[in-house]
Amino acid sequence: MDAVLHALSIAGSMTWEITWALILGFALSAVVQAVIRKSTVVSLLGDDRPRTLAIAAGLGAASSSCSYAAVALARSLFRKGANFTAAMAFEIASTNLVVELGVILALLMGWQFTAAEFVGGPIMIIVLALLFRIFLRDKLLRTAREQAEHGLAGSMEGHAAMDMSVAGEGSFVRRLFSREGFTSTSHVFVMEWAAILRDLVVGLLIAGAIAAWVPDSFWRTFFFDGHPLAAKLWGPIVGPLVAIASFVCSIGNVPLAVVLWKGGISFGGVVAFIFADLLILPILNIYRKYYGAKTAAFLLGTFYLAMVIAGYIVELAFGGLGLIPDQADAKIPMEGVSWNYTTWLNIVFLLLAAVLLVRFWRTGGLSMLSMMGGSPDTGHVQHGHPTGDTHGGHHH
Repeated sequence: MDAVLHALSIAGSMTWEITWALILGFALSAVVQAVIRKSTVVSLLGDDRPRTLAIAAGLGAASSSCSYAAVALARSLFRKGANFTAAMAFEIASTNLVVELGVILALLMGWQFTAAEFVGGPIMIIVLALLFRIFLRDKLLRTAREQAEHGLAGSMEGHAAMDMSVAGEGSFVRRLFSREGFTSTSHVFVMEWAAILRDLVVGLLIAGAIAAWVPDSFWRTFFFDGHPLAAKLWGPIVGPLVAIASFVCSIGNVPLAVVLWKGGISFGGVVAFIFADLLILPILNIYRKYYGAKTAAFLLGTFYLAMVIAGYIVELAFGGLGLIPDQADAKIPMEGVSWNYTTWLNIVFLLLAAVLLVRFWRTGGLSMLSMMGGSPDTGHVQHGHPTGDTHGGHHH
């Protein structure tokens, strides 16, 4: 019992540390999704030129942060005519370059990791685009498109298909502060939470258990701690492999990253580990359903290579600039709830979340939650717009 309680208390402390950051991140993401239409996104992602990839990364960073929803959304963009490379850049950015991930990394691990995440993400996208240019054959792409057209359901399909943006004219600010804007924001906000909750809870529990039960000496041996060069070379190679086996999506894997860092994985290894939330086993299975087995294998190989290279570049750059924090300072949050700035921020943001939840509840949000897992082609969502306009998977 003691061991279980110890693991749960670590998970609880981590949860308390990051609650406000998650609410802030999802609220910002909801605002963006409430005012930007998906049809606009597709029209901007027509090729794989550097400028297009930069736009894809920017739009991704402003969107959802659940890996499953990101992967489903990338396929729906690809089906509607977006370039495959641009869709993948969007997918990487929307799980790895989002605000809430950056804030949580800073809270649990230090600002250097947030910086590494935002430097490493674009590097990974550039490397991936180059690998696609060299190795992605038209034949494979055609097979992938044919398979994508079958529309097999993965996970969080309904969530990805819904276009919850507010119709109507007026400036960004006016649309946002209108009643529909408030409703739409509340709906996206709750859906984002629903999409990520399971993975977040699992991630916190796994991290708590590993922190409590796996002795540090195991990790030190595993990561070649005490052999600086070997550790630096090994970290980015093994980081993604640990992630693939850990089954947890984007934000859920930060608590585990804390444990690995304390255990001695290299700085670049942590970065590669965090990027690998797009290669966890359930998502590889979704790639297989979406694009076929060959493309899934191609994505596994190219994504993995891009992560390892990004990990090495970040390790070299940050090491050269003396920005890598001392592993000895790493600590896993244990103290639980105390009266400090975290508590104040949590109170403020929990109140905001409550306001959005009430709005969601009162505007028929529950019936929509049941559609989140739905198949990609039934993403028609009726919003209470006076025009009776339907926003769904097939918007114009």
